[in-house]
Amino acid sequence: MDPLDATCASEPARFLVDAMLGRLARWLRLLGFDAAYDPSLTDAELARRAYREGRIVLTRDRRLPEEWRLPRVLVLRSEILGEQLRELGRHFPLPGEGLRFSRCSRCNVPLVDVPAESVAEQLPDSILARRPSLRRCPACLRIYWEGGHVERIRRALDRIRDRP
Repeated sequence: MDPLDATCASEPARFLVDAMLGRLARWLRLLGFDAAYDPSLTDAELARRAYREGRIVLTRDRRLPEEWRLPRVLVLRSEILGEQLRELGRHFPLPGEGLRFSRCSRCNVPLVDVPAESVAEQLPDSILARRPSLRRCPACLRIYWEGGHVERIRRALDRIRDRP
């Protein structure tokens, strides 16, 4: 059995994304994955943290698995985000219609629901008028709501899935 296969794990996949894949880390967070990212980590620190936290390392560095004997590492071949997501999707199912922001795209912290009244001063009037469900990052206080960007993300995922 593939140690990266999502069906092998009893818990959702948790990633540690290396410095080469910052854009991928942000997308993984938007898709609801726990994707830790710290571009300042050395390879040794990355390996130790992945082991300590039980995370799967995502990298483009082909030497990393051998140098650090990482048991759970996925070396992505492409430099292109869509192709990286497609490669990742071979091991971990990517969300589709049920896509709902659950993690902060900046700091990876799980989001919490907030009433519009509590954050009204931070939102444009056009958003307040629509009364969308709102979520906030308890760490950086960034506010999230379902806007046109969510549909664009869904369409991008559909294109990624449709290509072989």
